[in-house]
Amino acid sequence: MTATTLAPADRTATDDYATLRTAVGAYRVTAPLVRLTGDDRLTFLDGFLAKSADYVEPDTVREVLALNADGTPFAILLHFEIGDESWLLPRTAVTADELGAYLGQFDPSGVTVEVSPEGWGATAFEGPTAWSVAAAFVDFDISGLTLHAVTESADAAPGATAHLARVGSTGEYGYLLLSDAPQAVHEAVLAAVAEQGGAEVGTDALARMQAEAGMGLYDAGFGGLTVGRADVAWMIDWNRIGEFHGSDGLVAPTESDARLTALVAPVGSRFAPGTPLTAAGRQVGTVLHQAPAANPEEELVLTLLDAPFWVPGLELTAEDEAGDARPLRTATLPRVIARSLTSKIA
Repeated sequence: MTATTLAPADRTATDDYATLRTAVGAYRVTAPLVRLTGDDRLTFLDGFLAKSADYVEPDTVREVLALNADGTPFAILLHFEIGDESWLLPRTAVTADELGAYLGQFDPSGVTVEVSPEGWGATAFEGPTAWSVAAAFVDFDISGLTLHAVTESADAAPGATAHLARVGSTGEYGYLLLSDAPQAVHEAVLAAVAEQGGAEVGTDALARMQAEAGMGLYDAGFGGLTVGRADVAWMIDWNRIGEFHGSDGLVAPTESDARLTALVAPVGSRFAPGTPLTAAGRQVGTVLHQAPAANPEEELVLTLLDAPFWVPGLELTAEDEAGDARPLRTATLPRVIARSLTSKIA
């Protein structure tokens, strides 16, 4: 989910990371929203989403995958069902033009599709105390808003239509406010966050936490990876092959396939995309992306590794940007135990 908020000049990515891990950080979501209305909107969505909408409940949000015609991933999207409307919000980097062109491939009969509907926007906030900020925007016990639920928020901003969703991207408690008064709602969120000792955060800390939570593709993108290599086969309903766009091009992954794998390296190591990874002098993979260095304890690198080298705990070697051989170790995700796992919503 794209965010373009820049951290204040007196804050570093490490500061923002600490805020997200220990308190609550807010950021404006700038990915292009899509609003769909009409009785046939779920049928329209079923034409290209890799999981059926048959059992989607009202006032909920789910994460879904959309494919290109050749079966490669196009984007990960959030799908909201709110009243008599459906909303889509990309998690991975997609422009409004790209999203409009993608949706334009499909027959919209009985459906009105609006890309970037005028006046609408979203703000998100995450962290172990994010629930205390969310509590300011509802008139009931915030613990009653379960994961992936959406509720109307009458208190987000005067006169605004706003919907509060419990959904996040970092492994910590996360919430998102979708509204037709995005600037006023964003300012209200920042005020509530400040009252809880939090702050507005920039993109680097957010991207680092997403990578640590196993969502590194949000920042890295798919880069031509297949469903199997991107390790998103779990997002496919394999019983619906032939029923949605791109599914005819899918090949089920096997244990012998290369796979997206996280590696950790010493602090200060920087690796260029495409750098070979070796084991005992033999190339076994390639660097795809390095997460921002917001966590001061280690570097986190996303790679494509051949089988069976994607198992955790293996020692590999790669040449960093300075030309020095650096050790790396395959790691499991999530990489960090979220504080929210042991912090109750009061």
